[in-house]
Amino acid sequence: MLVIGGGIAGISAAAHLARHMSVRVLEAEGHPGTQATARSAAIFIRNYGNATLRALNAAAAPVMDAPGEGFDGPVLSPRGEMLLASEAELTALEDYATGAHGLEHLDAREAVELVPILRPERIAAAIIEWDAQDIDVDRLLSGYLRLLRHRGGTVETGAPVTAMTRRDGLWQVTAGGRIHVAPLVVNAAGAWAGQVAAQAGALPVDLSPLRRSAALLPAPGGRDLSRWPLFGSVSETWYAKPDAGKLMVSPADEDPVPPHDVWPDDMVLAEGLDRYEQAVTEPVARVERSWAGLRTFAPDRTPVVGFDPRAEGLFWLAGQGGYGVQTAPALAALTEALVTGTVPALSEDVIAALDPRRFETSGTKDIS
Repeated sequence: MLVIGGGIAGISAAAHLARHMSVRVLEAEGHPGTQATARSAAIFIRNYGNATLRALNAAAAPVMDAPGEGFDGPVLSPRGEMLLASEAELTALEDYATGAHGLEHLDAREAVELVPILRPERIAAAIIEWDAQDIDVDRLLSGYLRLLRHRGGTVETGAPVTAMTRRDGLWQVTAGGRIHVAPLVVNAAGAWAGQVAAQAGALPVDLSPLRRSAALLPAPGGRDLSRWPLFGSVSETWYAKPDAGKLMVSPADEDPVPPHDVWPDDMVLAEGLDRYEQAVTEPVARVERSWAGLRTFAPDRTPVVGFDPRAEGLFWLAGQGGYGVQTAPALAALTEALVTGTVPALSEDVIAALDPRRFETSGTKDIS
């Protein structure tokens, strides 16, 4: 078995599959987790995403809470997520709350008590998910890497895939100047998954890599941010998250770009910081550093997981968008079940909503 892509999706799936077969991960970068995994907002939000994604979040939660074998400790810590609404955003707030669990509605005074720099006059209402938690992404990825290697799996870095052919029931994958042969290939290549699929002659799924930028600011007014939740606009025009004593602010941008080692656009970042400044009393005095990552979505913003209907022996594990880290345990377990022919823990409706065959017709599916 070959797994193309050494981000959290590919490494976690490989760790599961290594219980049953020989597994090699092919990673284009110099070490695993370089691209989207390393640039994640690193928070587990149970109510984030559409109904399919919320089902995946629920399935991932027990593993996130107690990862067990191979992990050197817990991967979650308390944070909370607070979404703010102006009068014009009240409908969006109620839409988000529909079907959600564990949310508490707040007024402007209560929101400001939690984040003292907020301007109360700009808040018509707010909701908070107290159970949203920070994810130690490094610990999560390292744990899956240990499991993979303990089970005999290997990772080959500096190995971008340049060609794929299928012959006599085997894939021949050229990567890093070598030819790798296996009957099965998992396409977990993130923003590059569409390119991998094209090389394999697979179903053409319209995956879109979207840039998401962020800036790290000093703690506003030198405050202690340790108890602040992540907070932001319910319309996703900006959000802010405490990060090791500083504040990470994102314009929540989603600009289509080709798959590459992406950097923030200065104008997009400045506009996002301006939207953040309008919501708070403390101006941005300095940006300590900035970065960007790629969030890759299918047209229905639901991951693509399952065997390709055209390319025999090719399994999709792609299109995770901004949910890749928090859904990794659930999607890794599903990949294991579908590849080995065992009964998945997820419902048939969720599995159907993820199946790449939904793109054989013009319609898309979601269980919402």
